[in-house]
Amino acid sequence: MASIDSVTFEVTDPAAARHFYTVAFDLGERLRVRASQAPTTGFRGFAMSLVVSQPSTVDSFFGTALGAGATELKPAAKGFWGYGGVLRDPYGTIWKIATSTKKNTGPTSRHIDEIVLLLGVADVAATRRFYAERGLPVAKSFGRRYVEFATSNIKLALYSRRTAAKDVGVSPEGTGSHRLAIGSSAGTFTDPDGFEWSAT
Repeated sequence: MASIDSVTFEVTDPAAARHFYTVAFDLGERLRVRASQAPTTGFRGFAMSLVVSQPSTVDSFFGTALGAGATELKPAAKGFWGYGGVLRDPYGTIWKIATSTKKNTGPTSRHIDEIVLLLGVADVAATRRFYAERGLPVAKSFGRRYVEFATSNIKLALYSRRTAAKDVGVSPEGTGSHRLAIGSSAGTFTDPDGFEWSAT
């Protein structure tokens, strides 16, 4: 099974970003930062999703992230699939924090069940083929709407760019750098939408 071992965000102030990410999410070596001044505007074409066990855990992560400087895009609330919300961190990355459970069943924790990298792509079917050819097995697929790959450490999922933007509550418009590098056992390459992967 291919693994995604880390994501690297390109930021203007790495020291401040490291502090924010440690306080807000504490993902350890799975989340890295490096300096960049690459121009970028609007939606960068991706979001990070943290899947947790219950609503109070969602609220805990929301509270620390907002307290450290993130802004709310969608308030944490009950929905059809469970409970969750969306925020944007001070460096432009969008985070979706959610649980499939609508009620708390135990003490609040800071445990994260899954980390998912959600990519918004121009052609879901073509990008699915591209990744499958590089050894990423498909775990779930709903035609051209959604694809999830069986990767370890950090999961990978695809939406169309428009659907991904709608899911996190932003306009799909955006230009310039994704400001993201994906560290993986799959190798070094650039996908059809310009997302850069590097071998780990």
